[in-house]
Amino acid sequence: MKTDNNSCLTEIVLLGFSDLKARQELLFSFILIFYLMTLRGNSLVLILTTVSPTLHTPMYFFLWNLSFLEIGYTSSISPKMLVNLLSENQTISFWGCGCQMYFFLLFGVTECCLLCVMSYDRYVAICKPLQYPYIMNYRECAKLAAASWAWGIFVGLGLCVLIFTLPFYGSNRISHFFCDLIPVLRLASTNTYEIEMAISTLTVLADLILFLLILYSYILIISTILLMPVAKNRHKAFSTCSSHLTVVCIFYVTIIFIYIRPNWAYFADSDRILALLYTVVTPSLNPIIYSLRNKEIKTAFMKSVRKKQIIW
Repeated sequence: MKTDNNSCLTEIVLLGFSDLKARQELLFSFILIFYLMTLRGNSLVLILTTVSPTLHTPMYFFLWNLSFLEIGYTSSISPKMLVNLLSENQTISFWGCGCQMYFFLLFGVTECCLLCVMSYDRYVAICKPLQYPYIMNYRECAKLAAASWAWGIFVGLGLCVLIFTLPFYGSNRISHFFCDLIPVLRLASTNTYEIEMAISTLTVLADLILFLLILYSYILIISTILLMPVAKNRHKAFSTCSSHLTVVCIFYVTIIFIYIRPNWAYFADSDRILALLYTVVTPSLNPIIYSLRNKEIKTAFMKSVRKKQIIW
């Protein structure tokens, strides 16, 4: 849809992977497979942590929230992307773009907070095991999860208000497959320097500080583990943290590279590939990482299958 200099945008064209027309069907199959893996894997975690009494612990309560976030996170983008890959009409309404960005930010920022909370949970479990039942009781876990969701809502709403209250005229095309912050911001018909600074500040608060807190938690955790006299106890402690640490590394490396960097270092093509990894591929890996490294989840799965609580 073309617009002139005096008309507001009503639609935005998501160019996405339109330059790869010869590989549209292959790309569609790739994204669909990973999307279905995300839905199935995370739904399985949701069911297991709900029906298995042995998994009614703080760690699995947070894992339940993480799996729910992963489903929402990728579902805010993947269905529209799949439709666009098979359609000649690759547009999204202006306000639809705003909704997509809001839910993407809501789930993404909440996940950042939740990963930090999960590292705190592991810190208390390993560094203060005798106090763990009192510190990480049900009420405190609920408060921490609610705070993560509240921060995600606040940051998502704040960023969307900052961006979508700007004037948008002229070009309505973005070289991306979803309404991400920088591509949409570049459509604005005004100087966006102050907005970019505000976004950078909020991003640092939402991502970098949380990441540093996670690193600090793991420094304390590793220091405690290394002081354990029994090798078997050290191995068990490392195994309880390895899954979470792997997920943190995969999630934060791409997020920090995409959003916490100078504006001149933005490249549409490379960022499009990285965005595909953290929006489609990464959410499908988390259930695999947790299930492969966790005997409790494997045991709970087998018991649920025998009781026919889960049809595999």
